[in-house]
Parts: sequence; structure tokens; C-alpha cells
Amino acid sequence: MSQDAAALREEGNHLFKSGDAQGALSCYTKALKLSCDQTEAAVLHRNRAACYLKLEDYAKAEADASKALDSDPGDIKARFRRAQALQKLGRLDQAFLDAQKCAQLEPKNKAFQELLRLLGTQIQQKLSSTDARVQQMFKLLLDDSAQLSDKQKAAQNLVVLSREDAGAEQVFRNDGVKLLQKLLASHHEDIVLSALRTLVGLCTGHQSRTMAIVHELGMPQLCAVMGSGASAVSLAACHLLQVMFEALTEGMKRDIRGKDEAILPEPSRELRSMLQHLLDMMPAATVSGPGRDSAINLLVKQVPRKSLRNPDNSVTLWTVDHGLKKVLEVAGTVPELADGPPLTDNTPMSCSVLLNKLYDDLKCDSERENFNRLCEEYVQYYFSQPALESKVRAIQAVSVLLQGPSDVGNRTLELSGVMETVIAMCASENLIHQQVAVETLIHAAGKAKRASFITANGVALLKDLYKTSENDRIRVRALVGLCKLGSAGGTDFSMKQFAEGSTLKLAKQCRKWLCNDSLPATSRRWAVEGLAYLTFDADVKEDLVEDKKALNAMFELAKSEDKTVLFAVGSTLVNCTNSYDVEKPDPQLVELAKYAKQHVPEEHPKDAQFFVEKRLLKLLQAGVVSALVCMVKQESPALTDACKECIARVFLALVERQEDRGMVVAQGGGKALIPLATENTDVGKVKASQALAKITITSNPEIAFPGERIYEVVRPLVNLLHLECTLLQNFEALMALTNLAGINERLSRQKIIKEKAVSKVEGYMFEEHELVRAAATECMCNLALSTEVQKLFLATGNDRLKLVVLFCGEEDERLRKAAAGTLAMLTAEQPELHKSHTSHWLEILQALLLSDSQDLRHRGVVIALNIMQAERDLTEKLMESEALEILSVMAKEDTDARGPIAKIAQQCLEVAVRYGIIKSAEGRVGKATSDS
Repeated sequence: MSQDAAALREEGNHLFKSGDAQGALSCYTKALKLSCDQTEAAVLHRNRAACYLKLEDYAKAEADASKALDSDPGDIKARFRRAQALQKLGRLDQAFLDAQKCAQLEPKNKAFQELLRLLGTQIQQKLSSTDARVQQMFKLLLDDSAQLSDKQKAAQNLVVLSREDAGAEQVFRNDGVKLLQKLLASHHEDIVLSALRTLVGLCTGHQSRTMAIVHELGMPQLCAVMGSGASAVSLAACHLLQVMFEALTEGMKRDIRGKDEAILPEPSRELRSMLQHLLDMMPAATVSGPGRDSAINLLVKQVPRKSLRNPDNSVTLWTVDHGLKKVLEVAGTVPELADGPPLTDNTPMSCSVLLNKLYDDLKCDSERENFNRLCEEYVQYYFSQPALESKVRAIQAVSVLLQGPSDVGNRTLELSGVMETVIAMCASENLIHQQVAVETLIHAAGKAKRASFITANGVALLKDLYKTSENDRIRVRALVGLCKLGSAGGTDFSMKQFAEGSTLKLAKQCRKWLCNDSLPATSRRWAVEGLAYLTFDADVKEDLVEDKKALNAMFELAKSEDKTVLFAVGSTLVNCTNSYDVEKPDPQLVELAKYAKQHVPEEHPKDAQFFVEKRLLKLLQAGVVSALVCMVKQESPALTDACKECIARVFLALVERQEDRGMVVAQGGGKALIPLATENTDVGKVKASQALAKITITSNPEIAFPGERIYEVVRPLVNLLHLECTLLQNFEALMALTNLAGINERLSRQKIIKEKAVSKVEGYMFEEHELVRAAATECMCNLALSTEVQKLFLATGNDRLKLVVLFCGEEDERLRKAAAGTLAMLTAEQPELHKSHTSHWLEILQALLLSDSQDLRHRGVVIALNIMQAERDLTEKLMESEALEILSVMAKEDTDARGPIAKIAQQCLEVAVRYGIIKSAEGRVGKATSDS
């Protein structure tokens, strides 16, 4: 085999010298398929890079030269060819580094020196050109007499320039940060936005520049910009700070200080300083509502650990000690009261999310006890004040805690006098006090024991408020309280809190509030909260999906600026689609429970599959997919992992029917599922990944996930190949990966291999379940298109080929087709495999040739042809068996009906004739020995 590869390499060398680059390329490619030696493969990649350079395919030349250098970093020819390719691709900095290394190793080589000189000139020209453009833009931006439109255009050009490495460096080295600092003080929003976006370009992935910019601008100015009243400016400043955090933290992890490899001190001090400034923004009256939301969003993303496997939660502990009470100051603020900082409608929910993230990141009881103590101290301090507004602040903080770390909220609620004051304030004549109390009461009803307490003591109060209050805000909140208490039995049809028909009346009123455009969005959001609880009842689900106006109103709210509605919409849709987890009890245990007179949960008749499918269709027709896609795009702490899990569950239900998947993909569902499969709860990731698998099985992946997006789909699918996933999820992942593996080497097969999926797929080839075993073998068939996988079958001491051959003889036709397809592929691409044939190969091949299935016969005759073309000895064995007679009959069959099979069978016989094993006389075939 190595001799064949060597011969092909020599032929390629001869063709290259004679000027036939295309012919040489073909020889080197064939030799690579035959070569098993890493050193020889590196030389072939190097030689092929030279061919690609001649053919002006510089991307492939760079790739092949890099492969050669991966095997042998000291290969100076490969490095020189990579430098040439990089130069043509315009990546001058990288080309210069390669050429410099070549010149250092061989200082007297004129080609290396010439390339180095040429690259130096080109880099200088590019820098000069960039420098001139930067100077021109700076001059225009600093000219007070210049037109505003010209300044805006120059600022936008600066943004574009900063996205290139050379441009970013020139802006930075030309005192660009000082200019940008001046632009941040501009009164024109467009110019401020351009300055912020330019700073993003300078900081992205570059720790040394980021640290310098943080020192130059100072966090007070950046926080002031983020805290300004303009929402777009606030978001842009938030994005800049996010990029700065990532540049500093990633630099710490990788021990990289920037592309210039500057030696810098650890940035932990800068990070703490940045966090301190964000915490200081919390209670500041000068900070706008959107600015405060942006600061909370940054704290949510930056403070808690990304993975609980990381034992270091010191940043969270520091934040709790230095900033928890500042966060509680915001949580306790009632916007209508005069003494608090400005808030948006989203701020209380964002505070709840931040508090919950901090609490969940604590590792031990002592840390949690400290958190509880600080919260209790804050609530007790304000609750003990004589002024009623102070007590309202304390109760508002409790309400926010109940929505976040509910255990902490319940402890503060149990402090002396708090619950009694809440009940008393529900009857207050002051509208603001009454609203705060009712909301706290609703949030307190979340726990089962408290729900039963409030059912006994608060239902009458809530009913009275609903019936007698003259204010719509109070009435809608009282209605939600009743909805929450009425749904305490969940989906259990036999555990209803209220009389028959009461939940339907409550739901009807919720839909009425929801569709009332004259109400503020916050009040309509509470109507969705009510439906989130009431849709546990299947009758309510049916009424809601029939009400197109209510559905449209809910979807419009989901797309609106009010992010606090996201979880309520997600929960309502989970209930309507029955996409929550339901454990089916063992029938025998149910009978035992009945015998023991224990409670047995009952399913509502309208929760049967027939009704669920009808509801799903109506939701699709109403535009649920576009609403879900908008929800996924929201950049807000309100889009919690729990909310993402709800969305993933609904998507999975929507793609259950094959005929609905096209509509989901067409409206952006495929794209929306990718982030849900990577950033979610563990359950949510699995649900989203399974939905992706279902789409990939039945859709063309190149249409469903165009371009590079196919690459992003692979990892979620591979994650389903896990023992903790169900066999159905394993099966669907294998089917989806099979579809992907048949598309593209770079975007799909290489990514699947990189994700270490090949060994997992092999594991499922031993699965007892026939469908899973066949799906794994089909996946391996498509993966075998990759040379890397083919070489696994060539490796010494493995039984991969033996398993595939044995599968060709199994009874399961689907498994046999997959195995025979794999064998046909391998024998065509890797002739060396014929030396590893098993003792049963001849018997199994004959069985394929005699099969009733045309597909199996086709695969069998292709395998036979591959074997015969590879080796004379195997051809002789084949012709000595019944295969000669079988192939002779197949070759004579009607070519119109059996065209491909007959043609290949004829080719097999021609190969045997060419070897002299059989003779052909007047179209008849016979063994050569019998005619002599």
C-alpha cells in the first residue's frame, strides 16, 4: 500500500515539474487516501499546497500547508508555502510571521528574504493608507465648522475601520481613545453611538487595549453614558462594557494579554473596580431607568459562575457583601413614591433575576445564611420605621424576593408583623399601598402551604377587591390572585380549589382584560399571568386557542418592550401544548392506591392527544412561532433559563408532527432553537436539541440551517447521544446526524468528528434495539465519506470492518442496507481494507447478491466489483464460488429494469476476464481452466 502511495507521489512530482499542476494535484490526493504514514501524509499535504498555489486556490493551499505543519512544525517548505498563500489571502500579519521564521532558519535563502521584504512593504503601505484614513476622519470629527452629516459619516467609517485589526491598532495608536472620549460627550446620539461601537472594535478580544481604555476613559464616564436617558445609547454602552468584561476575563483564563503579547498585571483589580461602579449605579438617582436595567443585566451576566463545576464563587461573595443592600434599595423602590431612583417596568423583575442568580451561586449553608441575614436586616430596618412609606418599601422588597430566591422571600415574609401588614394594606384606601400589598399576596401564594393558608384567609379579601374596587389595576391583580389560588391543583382534574365553572369565568375575564387596548401594558401583562395559572385546566386551554383576538394580543405583548411578560407567555403556551412532563403512573399502583383510598391524579378528558394536536394547529395558524422567535431574541434578564426552557418545550411540541416542521422553519424556528440548545436549563437544552433533531431529519439541512449555521447544529445533536437521554432522543439524534453527515465535509462531517461523535455512534451500533442499531450504522455509512473515519477502519487491531460485514448478514433489512452501503463506500475508497476480510465475507456477499431486495443486490454487486478491482487473489476466490454463476445471471438480466445492477455485474465479469481467471467466448462466460 505504501509502495502505491509512493509511486503516486513520484508521478505527481514528475507532473508538477512538467507544469501539469492539476494532474499532480490528482496524484497527491489519491496518494493521501492510500497513505497511512503521518510523515508521508505531511509531505503530500505540502506538495499539494504547491499545486493549489499554482492553481491560485489560496485558501486550500493555506489549509494543506497548515496540515503539513501540524505534523512537522519544522517543515520550512510548508511554512514558506503557507506564507505565500496568506499573502495572497490578504492576511499580511500572519504571512509576515511565517516568512520571518523561514528567514531565521535559512538567512541566506533569497526567496525567503525577498518575500519578507515584499511583505514588509505591503504591510507598511496598508498601515500608511489606514493611518491616512484615520487622520482624515479625526480631522473632520474635531472640526467644529464641519457639517453634522459629514461628521456622522466619518464616525460611522471609524466604526467600520475599528473592526479590522490594522484599523483598530491605528485608531488606538493615534490617540483615538481621547478623540472618542470627546465624541462620547456629544449631544448627537448618532455620534455617541458610533464612538461606543468603535470602542467595541478596539476592545474585542484584546486585553491590553481594553485595560488601557478602561484607565483612559474611566468607569465613571462609561457608567454615566450607560445611565443616560437614551435607550439606544444605554444599550450600546452596556454592550461595550460586556465586551470589556469578556476581554479581561478571557485574557485571565488563556493567559493572553492581547495580540501584541504585552506583559500586563492580572486584571482582577480592574474587574472588581468595574463591578463596584455598576453596584454604585443601583441606587443612584441620576441614573436613568434603562441605564439601571443595563447595569443589572451586566451583573447578571458577569457575577455568577458560568458553571457550577468551577469551585471559585469569590466574585459572588464579594458582590453580596459589597452590593446586596444596594440591589435591595432598587428592589424596594416603588416608582410612584418620590424618594426612589427612576425605574422601568422591567426593573423589579430584573432585580428578582439578579438576586436569584446570586443566591443560586452560593455553595454552603453559611453563605446562604449570610444572604438571608442581609435581606432580613434590610426589611426589618424599613419595616421598623414609623412612616408608612418605609413599610411599603419593605413589603415591595419582600415581593421582589418572592419572585427571585423564594426561600429568602418566605423567610422575610415570616418576620413579625409583615404578613399581617400585607393583609391589612390590601384594604388600604391608598391605591399605591394597596397595589404593592396585593402583588405581594399573589407572589406569596406560590408555595403550596402558603396557598392553602391564603385560600382559607385571603380568597374572600381578593374577591371583595375584584368586585368592589373602582380601579382597574387593583381589580386585574386581585383577579390574578384568584387565578393562582384556583390553579393550586395543577393538571390534576380531581383537585380543583373552586366550584365547577369558576375557573372558566376567571379565564374569560382575563381574556377580556388582555384584549382591552385601553389598559396599560403592565395591567394586560397581569391578565397573561392569570392565564398562566388557569391554563392548567383543559377547558380553559380550549377556550383560549379558540379566541384568536386573545392569542394575538398575547403574542403582541410577547414582542413588546415589556420583558416581564415573557415567562407568563411561555408558561401559558407550555400548558396549552401539554409540553410539561407528566409521569404516567403504573396501573397496578393506581389500583392499589384506590384500594387504600389514597388520592389518584386524574387527567382531564380534553388533555387527550386528539385535543392537544388540534390546539397545536390553531396556535401555529395564529402565529405562535414568530412570537417565540421574538422572545428568544430579547436581551433581558427576564429571559431566564426557566423561560428558555418553556420556549424549548413549546417548540418541541410544535415540531412533533412532520407536516408542521416546514412552517416552523420558514418562520425562523430553526435559527431560534440553536441558542436554546446551548444556553438553557439541562432539560431545556435536551428539549431544544430534540426539536432540532426532528427538523434536521425531515428537512433539507442546507435550507433549514443555511451557511455556517449547519456547523452550530452539530453539537446539540451530539449531546443527545448520551445515556441519560431516552432511546427515542438517541435515535432521532442519529437520524439527524446521518442527514448532516451526507452534506458537506468541512461544515458537517469534520464538525461531527471534532465533537468526538464517531465513538458514540459506534457504541450505538451495538444497541439491542433494531431501529437504533440501524440508525447508528446509517450514520457511520455517511461518516465513512470522510478519510479520517476510513482510516479508523484501517487501523490495526480493531474489529470495525468485521462488525460491518456481519451486519450485512443480519435479518433486519434496514440494518443490512446500511451496513452494505458502508462496506461499499469503504471498499471503494480504501482498497487496503480487502486484506482485512473476515472468514464469512464470501458467504455474506453471496447472500447480498441473491437478496430479494434490489437495493441490497445493488450494494452487493458494487462491493464485489470493488473487491475484484483491488486484488486478483480475492477475485479468484470469488470466481471459484457460486458468485460466478450469480454474476453471470445478473449480467444477462433485462437492462431496462435492472440497468445499473446488470451493468456492474458485467464489469465484474470483465475484470475476471482481464485477470485471466475466466474466459469469454461469443458472449458466454466460463472458467478459464475448463476451456484449456
